[in-house]
Amino acid sequence: MMRLPLPIASDHPAYAGHFPGRPVLPGVVLLDHAMLTIEAASGQQLAGLLVAKFHSPVSPGQLLWLEFRLDPAAVAFTIFHEQRKVADGKFAVAEGRAG
Repeated sequence: MMRLPLPIASDHPAYAGHFPGRPVLPGVVLLDHAMLTIEAASGQQLAGLLVAKFHSPVSPGQLLWLEFRLDPAAVAFTIFHEQRKVADGKFAVAEGRAG
């Protein structure tokens, strides 16, 4: 299991319209950052999302952590803010690229 910081700028443009008065990071942005971080740390290319569940919203400035475990066909991940689970799920590993 690897644990890495998952930095997302508090002024990320996705916060601007999602939602006025109470900005929340869109799930697609959270998943994109997680996928890119896992690919960079593992050297594996991910093929897509198998499953995801969002547990709580992410507001600007929250420090996030990504935990993941690489298996031959998939990567299980969990994203946390402090002790609070934000999201979890699995990405598929691109065929022929598993470590």
